Amino acid sequence: MTNVFACIDGTEVSTTVCDYAVWASQKLNAPLKFLHVLDKSEYPTESNLSGNIGLGSREALLDELASLDEKRGKLAMEQGRLMLEAAKQRAIDNHIDNPQSIQRHGVLVETLVEMEETIRLLVMGKHDENLSEHIGSRLESVVRTMHRPILITTHNYELPEKVMIAFDGSPTTRKGVEMIASSPLFSGLACHIVMVGQESDANQEQLNWAKTTLENNGFQAPATIINGEIEKVLCDYRAQNNINMLIMGAYGHSIVRRFLVGSTTTNVIRNASVPVLLLR
Repeated sequence: MTNVFACIDGTEVSTTVCDYAVWASQKLNAPLKFLHVLDKSEYPTESNLSGNIGLGSREALLDELASLDEKRGKLAMEQGRLMLEAAKQRAIDNHIDNPQSIQRHGVLVETLVEMEETIRLLVMGKHDENLSEHIGSRLESVVRTMHRPILITTHNYELPEKVMIAFDGSPTTRKGVEMIASSPLFSGLACHIVMVGQESDANQEQLNWAKTTLENNGFQAPATIINGEIEKVLCDYRAQNNINMLIMGAYGHSIVRRFLVGSTTTNVIRNASVPVLLLR
């Protein structure tokens, strides 16, 4: 787990993905790699077009269609190569030494699974047009499948200065606090801790532990307990406190587990105007 990987797809969010990947690479002192995967469902390496042609069609027409499909795939590969070169140059201009690029023809999730052991942090972009009900089929598949931290960016880059972690006191979210405390990714930043639930001695004890853990590692760590609906509390707190990044646990069986399997993660990611980091 040594590299920051950034998924580049040529949409307008790709520039922001590049910038956040550069930020993470510099903070983690980790090599940066850009990845472009040409979806084989859209650009198959071989096409059988016979089913698209009626009986009696000429063989030459089949050959011509196959040739056009091949040219389309080659153009898409070339477009991806140019996007990767532009991303690399943008990273170099921002003082990244020797960024690498990888281009594959296949399925994004399968490609990432193959590379998972080399990924320290995965950076992907959010496409708002795909968020009416889900967070986007490819993005959702990656979130459900991968076991690495995933940073989901928005359309605009903003240097993170304040981050917020959704905390419920469970062993898994305690692990998340420890990951933040020990990671150079967030060093020097204020980390707000928000616990959604009733005020009680037990919850306050858990919150105090999280606050102390972060403060002992040099963080400013404002901490609060707020009763209410998880999604609304997190989004409202983020807006009121000018939070630059939301951190959520996406593992285990805590309250935050529903972020993966229910509607909450979709709604939070869809409504967030800042990047969301899912810890695994």
